[in-house]
Amino acid sequence: MQISRRLFLTASAAAVAQSARPNIVFVITDDQGYGDIGRHGNPVLKTPHMDALHDQSLRLTNYHVSPTCAPTRSALLTGRYTNLVGPWHTIQGRSILHHDEVTMADCFRAAGYRTGIFGKWHLGDNFPCRPQDRGFDETLVIGGGGIWQTPDHFGNDYFDDTYLHNGKPEKFTGFCTDVFFTNAQRFIADSAAVKKPFFCYLPTNAPHGPMWAPAANSAHYADVKGLREPGFYGMIENIDENLGRLRKYLETSGLAANTIFIFTTDNGSASGFQVFNAGMRGNKGSPYDGGHRVPFFMHWPRGGFAANRPIHTLTAHIDVLPTLLELTGVKRPKGPALHGRSLTPLFKNQRWPARSVVVDSQREENLLKWRQAAVMTQEWRLVSAGAGGDSEPKKLELFDMVSDPGQRTDVASKNPEVVARLRRDYEDWWNLVSARASEYARIIIGDAKENPSRLTAHDWHGEGALTTWNQKSILEGPAANGFWAVHARAGRYTFELRRWPKELDLPLGAAYEHPADNRETTPGRAIPGIHKARIRLGAIDKTIEVDPAARAAVFELDLPAGPGELQTWLISNDGSERGAYFVYARRA
Repeated sequence: MQISRRLFLTASAAAVAQSARPNIVFVITDDQGYGDIGRHGNPVLKTPHMDALHDQSLRLTNYHVSPTCAPTRSALLTGRYTNLVGPWHTIQGRSILHHDEVTMADCFRAAGYRTGIFGKWHLGDNFPCRPQDRGFDETLVIGGGGIWQTPDHFGNDYFDDTYLHNGKPEKFTGFCTDVFFTNAQRFIADSAAVKKPFFCYLPTNAPHGPMWAPAANSAHYADVKGLREPGFYGMIENIDENLGRLRKYLETSGLAANTIFIFTTDNGSASGFQVFNAGMRGNKGSPYDGGHRVPFFMHWPRGGFAANRPIHTLTAHIDVLPTLLELTGVKRPKGPALHGRSLTPLFKNQRWPARSVVVDSQREENLLKWRQAAVMTQEWRLVSAGAGGDSEPKKLELFDMVSDPGQRTDVASKNPEVVARLRRDYEDWWNLVSARASEYARIIIGDAKENPSRLTAHDWHGEGALTTWNQKSILEGPAANGFWAVHARAGRYTFELRRWPKELDLPLGAAYEHPADNRETTPGRAIPGIHKARIRLGAIDKTIEVDPAARAAVFELDLPAGPGELQTWLISNDGSERGAYFVYARRA
């Protein structure tokens, strides 16, 4: 893709283009924890540009998100608790945003901002939950929860990959993070050229695994004791370089003064905690602070946020949207009630009422009460570290965060009244967030805005998605299955059931060999003897004979309008069965 000449907008032209309303650049990285920044005390990792931003920002030092990625993104973008808005998991059809939610992008687009996303969405790959359906004017995104996951363009390996640009596959040159930052900068320049404020959302997929970082960055950390994957720090170093380039551009173009620049991350450290965890207990997925306390830097010179100013009050992802709305003067379109509160009183040293905030790590298809939960106040953490599912938790731990920020000593038995109070807070929260637990966020098929629909096993409901969520598993060809929760528009459909995605153009039973330079080396095994295919949706249940040399098993079906559970089967001569990992549904 050619980069616009407007990328190099002169400082004077950009200054004229500045809107009275502030611009927003929102960078959120994937799996980088609080301790994975040099200025936070990391003894190994070099992040000079993050460090500089730290020194020039209002900082939330007690800021909490969900312990995993899609849940954090859904709460952040809606200002509402993730278990109520839909994406409480990362797979199994539970990383899809409910259709009636209002996103941050919806708010800013309605107010006249240009809105763009560059990187990882992870809140639905199908209509009406794609980023272009949820408020973004320009989209450059990967499929599913990351490069190399099942919905992503098959064979992507972080370098010279194909991404979805405004809904269409487009090949780009370079490392993924470089591509996303470069195109975000182009979007910013184009917005300034047309004199419109911008909301630029930059959710990188790095440093999430696989740890395929640029060799020059990874080489600096090859011998770090305790770091299993040098690429983890290598990817963070590369993000830091891109962060520096983008901030320099904003400065030289004259846009920095009235741009709210935010840097944060989506959960605790996935790999760096073994080297340095800033004194915290736990890591990604944990209900202890190491799983969900993350950095949050906000720099906005015109708003008075350009100096190192820490705020130690308990804050959370649900607070970010109401805060940005107040800072920008943007009105939120009508929608469900916000759960967070604006942080502007904290910024002005005004009274801040005490409250409890709850986060949990479900990672289950169905919500489980008391699963991996933390009830937080300024002084206390009540933690249920168990599997959950019972009305009464098997064990609750209480930590005094003033005297024991590392959460080493359980003081529940000495403070029964605090435990009782925080348990009541949890019950109130649970009654709120579990109200839609039995609902599916359904994929709509047959709509003109996405026709055909491309369904992948990543979004299967049921246990099958546990073994089909990434491309490595598709290559292995497990005998797994599940169903998609869909809602059909009435009409005649063609369904193509495939083992391999269309971009590979391979027969159902064929093996697959990677290009020689691909970083994924798992062999794509053949599945011989596929001779039957079956599809079921509501009252329709049809089986056909197929040729294993065919690219797809094709069904023609007349569907009524309405919801249903779509399931497929590819059946081999040896009796093994597996769902079609990829299904393309086209309405005539």
